[in-house]
Amino acid sequence: MENRIYKLESATKVPIRVMPGHFSTNHSHINFYVDTTALKARQSEAEAAAKDLAAKYVYNTVVDTIVCIEGTEVIGAFLARELSEAGVMSMNAHKTIYVVAPEYDNNGQLIFRDNIRPMISGKNVIVLLADVTTGRTSARCVEAIQYYGGIVRGVCALFSVVDNVNEFPVSAIFTKKDLPDYQAYRPAECPYCRGGVRLDALVNSFGYSKL
Repeated sequence: MENRIYKLESATKVPIRVMPGHFSTNHSHINFYVDTTALKARQSEAEAAAKDLAAKYVYNTVVDTIVCIEGTEVIGAFLARELSEAGVMSMNAHKTIYVVAPEYDNNGQLIFRDNIRPMISGKNVIVLLADVTTGRTSARCVEAIQYYGGIVRGVCALFSVVDNVNEFPVSAIFTKKDLPDYQAYRPAECPYCRGGVRLDALVNSFGYSKL
């Protein structure tokens, strides 16, 4: 996989790194690994991503809480600041936005502990993810928020292949239009596997591990 990483840049100059190959996620096999590490960890890039995402909500969305999935808490904090400074309405008593992340049980189900539940129940919630490939992770998050009494107002991501999750539109900085050759396959239907092409790496929200 060496020397095959290249960079895409959004209209607002937010960068993202892309690596072609044969990769396995928890749900599918994909032909591109979209690396969001720098966007999630580097201050300048996280702030730029937050500004881009905030523009999608400042005019028509009430936001009380941002639920961060896949290590997007830094972006979530900047997003909360951008929305607050833009005057986005919050129903919270202190007129501020909560930024939280769920816990996962042994079965992979999302949990919000009792001390976090007041930040979800009855609140207007935006879900923030690193990427949406099949939509399964984001759908589980939406369902969990609704189970705990939250009111989902939107789903946003750094990169998304799908347009909506559980009937909620996905607002993304990068979409499949930016990476038209991107494909995701069920493992049993993967043409690379059928053609005898070995996996390059296992990938998830933390990164990749070469095989």
